Amino acid sequence: MKSKVYFTRTITPEKVIEMYQLLEKPLSGRVAAKVHSGEAGNQNYLHPEFWKPVIDKIGAVVVECNTAYDGERNNTDKHKRLIAAHGWTDYFNVDLMDAEKPDLCVDIANGKILKKNYLGRNIVNYDSMIALAHFKGHPMGGYGGAIKQLSIGCASSEGKSLIHSGGYTDDQTIV
Repeated sequence: MKSKVYFTRTITPEKVIEMYQLLEKPLSGRVAAKVHSGEAGNQNYLHPEFWKPVIDKIGAVVVECNTAYDGERNNTDKHKRLIAAHGWTDYFNVDLMDAEKPDLCVDIANGKILKKNYLGRNIVNYDSMIALAHFKGHPMGGYGGAIKQLSIGCASSEGKSLIHSGGYTDDQTIV
């Protein structure tokens, strides 16, 4: 089966909506829009003003999770302040999916290295999800985008640490 690939050189909210409509696969139920809320001091993310027409069109709730590394997104209080400072709460209700514990532990059937992972527990509140991401280059790890938003992006801080450690805990036990 051949895949359809949609491409545009025009990067606007209207073009994103047009391409979404070309898919003819409307999202149903309570929809999450997974975004990258941006790092402190870094402007290399798509800002809430850009995404507003898209998120409004699909009727989604903006979702994010805390990071596992030091910074302004590694705990709930700091992350909520940064989300507000970057303007997300000016336009949207934002669900920081791993703001409260316990995380959602999910088994990974037939996992070769990881047998389980931890997600922000609020992910269960959504019936469908769209990943709204910019294409980004990482100096050591290659490129990230929509797939990263759905894997690492929905993992809780603990889940992100587990993924990046290849399943090893502090005492070198594989989880």
